[in-house]
Amino acid sequence: MGHRIAPSILSADFARLGEEVRAVIEAGADWIHFDVMDNHYVPNLTIGPAVAQALKPHCVRADGTPVPLDVHLMVQPVDALAQAFAKAGADVISFHPDASTHVDRTVQMIHAEGCKAGLVFNPAAPLDVLEWTLDQIDLVLVMSVNPGFGGQSFIASALRKIEAVRRLIDASGRDIRLEVDGGIKADNIRRVAEAGADTFVAGSAIFGQPDYKPVIDAMRQALRGVRE
Repeated sequence: MGHRIAPSILSADFARLGEEVRAVIEAGADWIHFDVMDNHYVPNLTIGPAVAQALKPHCVRADGTPVPLDVHLMVQPVDALAQAFAKAGADVISFHPDASTHVDRTVQMIHAEGCKAGLVFNPAAPLDVLEWTLDQIDLVLVMSVNPGFGGQSFIASALRKIEAVRRLIDASGRDIRLEVDGGIKADNIRRVAEAGADTFVAGSAIFGQPDYKPVIDAMRQALRGVRE
């Protein structure tokens, strides 16, 4: 499948988001991670579908290759905003099962809008719902911090959850991405990959530096030799 690095624009300079997206893609980003918070499901308020629509034209490489827009919904309820982000240009839409009244219906709706669908699990959340949904989803996102704020430290117990999800994905035989979000840095990304992750969200570790390319390059170097 290949490792994917997905910088989170939650830590970017909001005064020049288009420029930031272009810069991080030029530095080697594989996906653009778009964190949506509603001041209800989580104690923060970020950005909505209009911003995603405005940024979509910037999600492209110099050679014209599109870069996926990876939308993580930390909102409740889910469905109306999921549809709005699909129409705004999202490629992947992930949501928290406990924020949806009908998880199966929400997954179907996201697919019907032409997007890939993912489920997100908070640090203390059980994985039970995967028993009933793994045959439908395209991505599992394990939170290695509590959702709602950027710049938090990695919660070590998330490694066990990543390992558990990897076992479930492998047993399913399906092509499902395993993404991790929270406290990812060049000095821990290899351990996270060894636990089974293949897609890595990094916010402040990348956008907190004056030059994005050396950080992404260091992450790729740390990932060398780990199973993809």
